[in-house]
Amino acid sequence: MSSTIRRKGKSRIAFPEDYCVVDIETTGLSPEECEIIEIAAVRYRNGEKSDVFTTLIKPDRAISPFITELTGITNEMVADAPDISQAVMEFYKFAGNDMLMGYNVNFDINFLYDNLLRCHGIHLENDFVDVLRFARKVLPLMPDRKQTSVADHYGISITGAHRAEKDCEICNACYKCLRDEMRRQDAES
Repeated sequence: MSSTIRRKGKSRIAFPEDYCVVDIETTGLSPEECEIIEIAAVRYRNGEKSDVFTTLIKPDRAISPFITELTGITNEMVADAPDISQAVMEFYKFAGNDMLMGYNVNFDINFLYDNLLRCHGIHLENDFVDVLRFARKVLPLMPDRKQTSVADHYGISITGAHRAEKDCEICNACYKCLRDEMRRQDAES
C-alpha cells in the first residue's frame, strides 16, 4: 500500500469526446519501487484519433525476463531511450490539460504523478476517466473484467496487447463499446 498522498485530478464518470488515452508499461506494480519503461498517449478529438505520443524509457535497473516476456520490451530496446525525467516531461507537455482516460487508469496516473513530482516538482492534476469502472457497471457477470477480456467480449483485436500504444487503442475501442452500451441501457430504463 502506498504511503504517498497525491494531489491528482479527480476521477470522473463522463463520456468525453475530447480526451487523451494513456497507458504505461512498468517493471512491476509499485510506483515506489518499480520503473516506467514505456509511456504512450493517444489524443482524441471529437472521438477521433488526432495525435500520438509514445516513448520507451531507459530504467535504472535491468528489465526482468518476466517483464520482457509480458511486454516484449527488452533491455536492448531501451538502451538508448530517454530517461524518465525527459520522458515524463514530454508526456506532460503532450497531455496538456486534456482529460486523461485509461483502463484501471489509477495505476498509470500514480506512476506518472510520482515520477513527474520527483523529477520536476510538478503535480499531475488532469481529471481522468477509468474505463474499468464502466466495464464493472455494464458487464457485472463477467468472471473478470481485464481489458483483454472486455476487448474479447466485444470482438476487439488484442494482438499486440501489453505495449503501451496498442493498449491505448484497445482501451479506446472498449470505451466506445461500453459507452454505447451504457447509453442503450439508460435509454431502455
